[in-house]
Amino acid sequence: MCPAELLLRSVGDTAFWMAYYRALETERADALFRDACARRLAGERGERIYRHMRWAKSGESPMVVRTAVFDEMIADVVKRSGIDLVLNLAAGLDARPYRLPLPPTLLWVEADLPEIIDYKGKELEKEKAACQVERVGIDLRDRGERRLLLTGLNHRSARALIVTEGLLVYLAPEEVAALAGDLHSMAGFGFWLTDLGSPKVLQRSNRLWGKHLRTAGAPFRFGPAEGTDFFRPYGWREAESRWLLPEARRLKRPLPMDWLIRFWAIVMPRCTARVMKQWRSGVVLLERGDAA
Repeated sequence: MCPAELLLRSVGDTAFWMAYYRALETERADALFRDACARRLAGERGERIYRHMRWAKSGESPMVVRTAVFDEMIADVVKRSGIDLVLNLAAGLDARPYRLPLPPTLLWVEADLPEIIDYKGKELEKEKAACQVERVGIDLRDRGERRLLLTGLNHRSARALIVTEGLLVYLAPEEVAALAGDLHSMAGFGFWLTDLGSPKVLQRSNRLWGKHLRTAGAPFRFGPAEGTDFFRPYGWREAESRWLLPEARRLKRPLPMDWLIRFWAIVMPRCTARVMKQWRSGVVLLERGDAA
């Protein structure tokens, strides 16, 4: 087992880890998606993290299902809602502009740490995207810099979709609240797609990987008990939600221990349903509403 500091040195290293999950899925005969860039982007570092981090295998099906659901929802919202801009905050090594059926007039903006953006730009320099792609190196925790980015893009868009996959969980509740307020203050930002987990999911994730993530200065911090109601005071309401357990079954990528959940659902259906509500994790689409 590699020492923790050799696995995750910073939050940016989680992008290599996630890219390796996408590479593994791409290479399956029954892949839910094909990301031709994933293995190259994950590189040797992504593979090392996957192979040496304890319980990394257990994260494979949840991350693959999450990716597939994000894919479906992004394509759907862009198509039916007249989206002219997608802003992917903490984009990591995601390569959706190169593999999703997106309109060529769409502007896709990726924002992440400068070192991730520089590495990704070099690796994808010769790849052709389906739409226009721009990248911005930025520390998204810097609220001043973040607001400058949001304001500039707001002036360029009539109807934007914000994507935060794998970002909010690393922020404190007050930081998520500030981000929600900043996004709502931009009139052109109509939709926000994000992943969200319950407090119990947050606790379990910290038990599995918390030591490595804390060493990297990136502990899991956000898993609101109130679910999507957390966002209401900041002007966002739930438009759609897709929870990972049923989505995993639909996509034929069952989550770990799914067989046991099915058993208890037969033996104690009401109790199981109540317990599973406390373990919800999935992808939610938020739309603009009035701030409280």
